[in-house]
Amino acid sequence: MNSEQAYRFEIEFLPRIVERVARVVDHGVRIEILSYESAHVPTRLRVSAEPAPGQGDGHRHRYAHPLNVFLTWDDEEIERLLGAGGEARFLRYLDAIGAKLDAWQGARDVDLATRSQAEPSVLFGGLDFES
Repeated sequence: MNSEQAYRFEIEFLPRIVERVARVVDHGVRIEILSYESAHVPTRLRVSAEPAPGQGDGHRHRYAHPLNVFLTWDDEEIERLLGAGGEARFLRYLDAIGAKLDAWQGARDVDLATRSQAEPSVLFGGLDFES
């Protein structure tokens, strides 16, 4: 992916991802776009927060570290998104973000409700835009 494609992704798509993630994770969570630097440092979305007060609700596990998650998407997936049919595919993806976040956090010892995680930093990388 080249820097022009990364810029288009950051301008046209990432703000809508930020808005949808913000709706899913609730208040008190910071979501920031970290711009494309190179092929080795792609565009990232950072989701971070201090742990929520309390000890969880008995169904949740409070982990040792505050929320500090990075999301990156596969270059080929971004290129497909920028092509024909990409907008419709993206809209389906936005509708599925809540379920995707649930699956990702269970797979990586991250708990959005308590805003905590098992490792100091977690990368959900190589993501696609499937719904």
